[in-house]
Amino acid sequence: MSEGTALELNALIRLRATARGLELGARRRVLSAQAGGYLSVYHGRGMEFDEVRAYQPGDDARTIDWRVTARRGRPHTKLFREERERPVMFLVDLHPGMYFGSRVQYKSVLAGRLSALLGWAAVRAGDRVGGIIQAAGRHREIQPAARDSGLLPLLQAMIQLQPAEPGNIVSGRMDRALARMARIALPGSMIIILSDFRELGDNAEKYLSAMGQHNDVIAALLYDPLEASPPPAGFYRLGINQKRVSVDTSRASVIDYWQTQFQHHREKIRGLCLRHAIHMMEIATNDPMVPVLRAGLTRHGKGMQSI
Repeated sequence: MSEGTALELNALIRLRATARGLELGARRRVLSAQAGGYLSVYHGRGMEFDEVRAYQPGDDARTIDWRVTARRGRPHTKLFREERERPVMFLVDLHPGMYFGSRVQYKSVLAGRLSALLGWAAVRAGDRVGGIIQAAGRHREIQPAARDSGLLPLLQAMIQLQPAEPGNIVSGRMDRALARMARIALPGSMIIILSDFRELGDNAEKYLSAMGQHNDVIAALLYDPLEASPPPAGFYRLGINQKRVSVDTSRASVIDYWQTQFQHHREKIRGLCLRHAIHMMEIATNDPMVPVLRAGLTRHGKGMQSI
């Protein structure tokens, strides 16, 4: 098999050196009345004072800084930063529709390689790594663990569950993986979702909302350039199995429809992310992975300053 069509464990391990220039960004800042006041089942090293900002509806009244409030004449509250190893949880979507690519690599391979790069960056930062690998009819959950103990099982699960042939897209299948992640992710985790989001269903938004409330969530929309723009003018037979259609890309109406469909999908995902404070990145199969990740994570890090 070509290296662009299948994931291979040794290749994912070799990405450790490539990931040295990646930084996942600062810890999420959370509200707490005092050190240890953040409601979590995870017992860490406590909380470190970060800054004071104006009180907002929904803030815990116990976080009010009364000295600053008296001095400035309106309520202000304290922000604290968690002092502990951060769980970094990956949700890697490897449904059969990810077994596709016209440039450089399949979307499934891109998902695996990006997970490895970000996973090695997390290990280097001292974070604990775990996650969920979702495939057609199967999934694997890996509890977050320090150093290689969490990442290597995640990489092995991707190898085992990667699609070996194309298949039908099933709307709503990804919702089950999102529900699992919303259930197992500890508050304060960083959650990284890698998918083309083609299998989102009606329940996806409520699970994304639940994750976004107490976690730092990054959604990477993966796509192939052929999905965004049709091939050169000509007559093509497209499809899988018994479902095939003929497409004439020399017609302006076909080009418009092709591009509009992708734009609608992109805007749907972008809207979900905006509504739930989720950072979104877009990565194509032919993009240079490390520069694109670095740029996306840099923008994410800047956005963290306002959380």
